[in-house]
Amino acid sequence: MSVTLDTVFAALADPTRRAILSMLLEDDMAVTDVAAPFDISLAAISKHLGILCRAGLITQERRGRLNWCKLEPDALRAASVWMQGFGQFEPIHLDAFERFLGLELGPDHSGPRRND
Repeated sequence: MSVTLDTVFAALADPTRRAILSMLLEDDMAVTDVAAPFDISLAAISKHLGILCRAGLITQERRGRLNWCKLEPDALRAASVWMQGFGQFEPIHLDAFERFLGLELGPDHSGPRRND
């Protein structure tokens, strides 16, 4: 199964799912343990876990009576490689850019003024 970058980034877009991934960095966890720190239903956690599974970020397996979640660390490799491509650019200094635009466009087009 080939997972697209869109699927990975969509899974990472939610703060609950990012928190789950952070928890799984430590060790495999039972679904009930994953759900414990959240103030949402077990069904909602299960939906989040399903999205993470479909994105290939975690796997789930049955161990006895419990379902366990395991982080799949290589799943972020393609996203990481894609993001590193943007590392070749220098960081933008927004204050300097704002001053430049103010000079180029003049006072009538400088946008809202801040009272610093």
